[in-house]
Amino acid sequence: MAKHKLGILVGSNRRESINRKLAQALVRLGADQFEAKLIAIDDLPMYNQDNENPVPAPVARFKADLAAFDALLFVTPEHSRSIPALLKNAIDWGARPWGKTSWPGKPAAIIGTSGGVISTAVAQQHLRAVLGDLGLQVIGGEAYIQFKPELVDAQGNVTDDSTRTFLKTFIDQFAGFAARFQPNKVAAAA
Repeated sequence: MAKHKLGILVGSNRRESINRKLAQALVRLGADQFEAKLIAIDDLPMYNQDNENPVPAPVARFKADLAAFDALLFVTPEHSRSIPALLKNAIDWGARPWGKTSWPGKPAAIIGTSGGVISTAVAQQHLRAVLGDLGLQVIGGEAYIQFKPELVDAQGNVTDDSTRTFLKTFIDQFAGFAARFQPNKVAAAA
């Protein structure tokens, strides 16, 4: 079966980001379903409509990256009970310039981790609203992971059996959801 091309946007630019570690673990768990790549967003300038024509080179690269993927996975922390500025900036650039949005029709999933018990629940709610408004097809359900230092090892493996099972189910369900938006790819694989 043909694999989907999955672009992953991590809402943290911290060097030791636990959300990047979660994203890398999901890449490993979904390797049988997806060809995955993290999409760089930390080099994007702060969105300013004055800079739309022409868009800066990092923005052009970012929009080309978005176009190359069949599906998108957003892995994000929560900052001040909402979406991190880094991720919101990328979302804004993806939606612009007017009439050249990169978002509509793409299947998407949202997940995040933090050390807290409710994890990234509020950021995910805000992100779901924003992405839905931009025309992405966001899979239902919620995925909040309480991160502990030993949860993901140095090779990107999830060390806790129940969390690994949950994450594998999450990525497999997302692959099935994404397939519904790729009828030509599914038909070609049959």
